[in-house]
Amino acid sequence: MTGEVSCADDGMGLEKTALTIGFVPLSDCAPLVVAKEKGFFREHGLDVELSRETSWASIRDKTAYGMLDAAQMLASMPITSSLGIGPLTVPMVTALSLDLNGNAITVSEDLYQRLCVANPGAMRERPLSAAALGTLVRAERSKGYAPLTFAVVFPTSTHTYELRYWMAAAGIDPDHDVRLVVVPPSQMVEALRRGQIDGFCVGEPWSQLAVRQGLGRVLITKYELWNNSPEKVLGVTADWAQAHPNTHRALLVALIEAAAWVDRPEHRMTVVDMLAQRRYVDAPAEAVRMSMLGTFQYARTEFSRSLPDFNVFHRYAANFPWRSHAVWLLTQMQRWGQLGMDVDLRAVAEQVYQPGLYRDAARVLGLACPPVDYKTEGEHACVWEYEGVELGPDRFFDGGMFDPLDATGYLQRLVAADRYYRSVGGAENLVDPDVPRGGVAR
Repeated sequence: MTGEVSCADDGMGLEKTALTIGFVPLSDCAPLVVAKEKGFFREHGLDVELSRETSWASIRDKTAYGMLDAAQMLASMPITSSLGIGPLTVPMVTALSLDLNGNAITVSEDLYQRLCVANPGAMRERPLSAAALGTLVRAERSKGYAPLTFAVVFPTSTHTYELRYWMAAAGIDPDHDVRLVVVPPSQMVEALRRGQIDGFCVGEPWSQLAVRQGLGRVLITKYELWNNSPEKVLGVTADWAQAHPNTHRALLVALIEAAAWVDRPEHRMTVVDMLAQRRYVDAPAEAVRMSMLGTFQYARTEFSRSLPDFNVFHRYAANFPWRSHAVWLLTQMQRWGQLGMDVDLRAVAEQVYQPGLYRDAARVLGLACPPVDYKTEGEHACVWEYEGVELGPDRFFDGGMFDPLDATGYLQRLVAADRYYRSVGGAENLVDPDVPRGGVAR
């Protein structure tokens, strides 16, 4: 895509041209940075200032109060803001996914060694389950030790649900067996260094920085947990979207173009140099480079491995805001007691996730779009095609299946498995063959 069609010149006047867009210093802010640095915003009549924010709470609050026109957001954030899960109730929408994958669960070197002693067989699994962690947690609890502390970036973030899902699949109750705390992404490595936390789930480049400094080891990546799962979106308030439809469309078009530019392998090194700058991610280029160039290092003492889909910004219809992704996130909010069981999940998904607006923007660029808003997850181990659109693998690490049209049944099976694990003292004590490991919904 070359940006031959400009939203500024197609007869659709922009309601506002000077915009402030928030981002958090993470590698997956790349589409915003590239749209700014390579002129995609300007090409569509937009004068954009990027505002570097330290936390997701800042992103949420500043967008809600109109200090930011739009922002890079956690995929769950427009949902939770609209539902009032947290201190604010402000309806928000998203019409664009900024990326897929991008996170990792990392633990301190000390904890890694203890896991290897606790359950050496489980530590050889690939992808790595939390079985060894479950063994250690239960052994230390029986001795009266304080629970291990894991950091996430936000109480309702994708990271939180990934960490909880991974732990629960091994019979760990993340609300009682461990301690979960919130730490801003850029402060994770220092918190690990100081011994304030034992591990974390965060986006890049912070896991790679911990590995490079010999502070931690990556146990499992987001891609391994759930292939090509949702991560960040572009969020705006519903009022802003209604008041600025043409500006919103121009913003979407520019970011789709930028995301496609980022995803081209020959551009990735340029993206690394952009992101490493002080005004953006402010991290060593060597740490940013690893995941962005399709490789990943799990431990300082190991060679890097090929992980070409660790960061996906455009391919596999990555920019399409799947309502099924929204429904899955909502089931996790219910699973962990953040959302009541009487909520109409599809109604919320259709209020917040706006694939129709994405299709309007994609039409400007002549892009093919998925013809449906929902899809099942967990069925495909390889690249597949639907109605002429190439999609990526979507397997869960535990073999789970998610059908958004049966979200209630999916949630009931997860909750039943969680209760059963707690009653028998962990997944390794599973005796009922009818209860799937990890709460797998089949």
